[in-house]
Amino acid sequence: MKAKNLIIVESPAKARTIGNFLGDNYEVIASKGHIRDLPKTSFGIKIEDESFSPEYKITSDHTALVKELKQKASKALNIFLATDEDREGEAIAYHIAKAIGKDENALPRIVFHEITKDAIKKALENPRKLDINSVNAQQARRLLDRIVGYKLSPLLALKIQRGLSAGRVQSAALKIVVDREKEIKAFVPLEYFTIDMIFEKDLEAELVEFDSQKIEKLSLTNKDRAKLILKECKEAKFEVSDIESKQRKISTPPPFMTSTLQQSASSNFGFNPKKTMMIAQRLYEGVKTHQGIMGVITYMRTDSLNLAKEAVEAARTFIKKEFGEKYLPAKAKLYTSKAKGAQEAHEAIRPTNLSFSPEIATKFLEKDELKLYTLIYNRFLACQMNDALSQSEAIFVKGGKALFKISGRKIIFDGFYKIYGEKDKDKILPELSLKQSLAVQSLDLSSNFTEPPPRYSEAGLVKKLESLGIGRPSTYAPTISILTSRDYVKIEKKQLIPSEVAFSVIELLEKNFADIVDAEFSSKLEDTLDKIAENKADWQETLKDFYFPFMRKIEAGKKNIASQKTVVKLEEKCPECGGELGIRKGRYGEFVACLNFPKCRYSRALTEQKEAKKINTIGLTCPLCKEGEVVERFSKRGKFYGCSAYPKCNFISNLRPVDEDCPECKSYLVLKELKKGTFLECPKCKFKKELEKND
Repeated sequence: MKAKNLIIVESPAKARTIGNFLGDNYEVIASKGHIRDLPKTSFGIKIEDESFSPEYKITSDHTALVKELKQKASKALNIFLATDEDREGEAIAYHIAKAIGKDENALPRIVFHEITKDAIKKALENPRKLDINSVNAQQARRLLDRIVGYKLSPLLALKIQRGLSAGRVQSAALKIVVDREKEIKAFVPLEYFTIDMIFEKDLEAELVEFDSQKIEKLSLTNKDRAKLILKECKEAKFEVSDIESKQRKISTPPPFMTSTLQQSASSNFGFNPKKTMMIAQRLYEGVKTHQGIMGVITYMRTDSLNLAKEAVEAARTFIKKEFGEKYLPAKAKLYTSKAKGAQEAHEAIRPTNLSFSPEIATKFLEKDELKLYTLIYNRFLACQMNDALSQSEAIFVKGGKALFKISGRKIIFDGFYKIYGEKDKDKILPELSLKQSLAVQSLDLSSNFTEPPPRYSEAGLVKKLESLGIGRPSTYAPTISILTSRDYVKIEKKQLIPSEVAFSVIELLEKNFADIVDAEFSSKLEDTLDKIAENKADWQETLKDFYFPFMRKIEAGKKNIASQKTVVKLEEKCPECGGELGIRKGRYGEFVACLNFPKCRYSRALTEQKEAKKINTIGLTCPLCKEGEVVERFSKRGKFYGCSAYPKCNFISNLRPVDEDCPECKSYLVLKELKKGTFLECPKCKFKKELEKND
């Protein structure tokens, strides 16, 4: 049998796509991700003389594959390592070489940002050596994460409850979510007033000045002053005092990188980061097109805004042909990432072939694939088009001491709006002249309340992590998945809501391991990993500097951190050892267990009857499941309301629910008591009704 060149990639889809481009002289096989990793059942790091040696093992699901790889490698003419061009891909290539018994420095390494025939051919013509500095950076990250997870998680289980975990990026992200929830709980609404003016011809106006003092949106907090302004306005005659007109440039958006793609897919389609990355992975690795199977976008895990010159020239040619000269800038547009530690050698996310237009793609891609591909395609073209221009107009209307502003806007050149995004709606104002009188159509005084900061969405958390330099493109989606799978947060109406145990975990970490949850510490550590990849820092020194101080804190924590476990004893004996039974908390909720654990391992589910003994009902059916009862519960942060069917039903409310539905959205209402009165409020649509004293 004729010997062939062997190309090893990560995924089967990628292997199939590349195999289609090459002749009979090549065989492409997939490693299916990492084939070696730290063991799951032990620490897996040997520490001797302040030196750290990872004890990698072939993962159980890769044993047969490694045997096959060794057989094929022994007969191959050449072996090419063709994993993704990032640290993770570099490390996978390193582990492949080690697993098949080859010298990692002797095997040619090929890289590409897109899976097209030309890109693969060019990569094979220009192989390089494995980048051991990138491998070491990834190893440092992996070992740091193992140290934190393996040493800190048991401490959380010991002091709070079983089943908890901690992680370097995970815990820093959780603190961001918990801190926002604390802001929301501590928020005190502030009442402010607005003068709602509509002049003739339905011209809405904003009060900007009264008695020569500027009026900001939230500055009118005195009701008596607001009534005085309203009275003055009702008695005044209004006329146009000034007209301003300005042109404003609306800049083109940059091409996508990982974080901005996740945010845009969330706002446009409601995709969470995990779904976005799964779809993008398929588009990158290869799908059916009018020219055969190929990757239709460039690599999707990137924080760079660079674009290949060839791609930019292709875009400019396309724009000129399809839209005309006026949409084409004189020079190609260049973008630079503001992300900390961005890998500028990589490319932004873009389509690989402009001839595969969204119209043609409709025949080949699945519904969600088409949505994401169209978004990437149009964004890439838009970033190389001319800016849009708008004409903004402001008409100032004066009456007595009051000055109102009527705002209008018109797009005078659509520019990149031609292809990307919906054009902002024009608000054309009628022709008005100075000193022209305007009649009042309606004039009212409105009472408003300031709103607390919103909870983070998944995309919003990604944006925050990126801005703080926590994690890298490959870590955003997995981090959020860990937080939800560990029940630290739940997602309701696309908002991340921390659980009670999340507060306990962050409180413990803040007091005893402040650096683990500190955004600046995590960001600096990411910078250090970048320096290791650039051969400007030593990975062993980085591990040593972190490990020994960290372990001293762990040992101190075991002795000094007070247990937060609360056990409710039951008047019942253990059927196995005769010891006392109590209610414990676990990862999946509360359960009954013997208090002689671990000597006795008896446990059972917590029955509704026993749960009812230690909670107070308020005589209301749960508005979420319609089966359980609403009960009072207590935590370190005070009283809250939940469902008696927990954990089957996760209903929770900080305010007392009432037996009345919202007239607008049919959700439940809660009782809200403020200094200025008592209200019924809808937590869903913010409907609010003030109660009379006799209510």
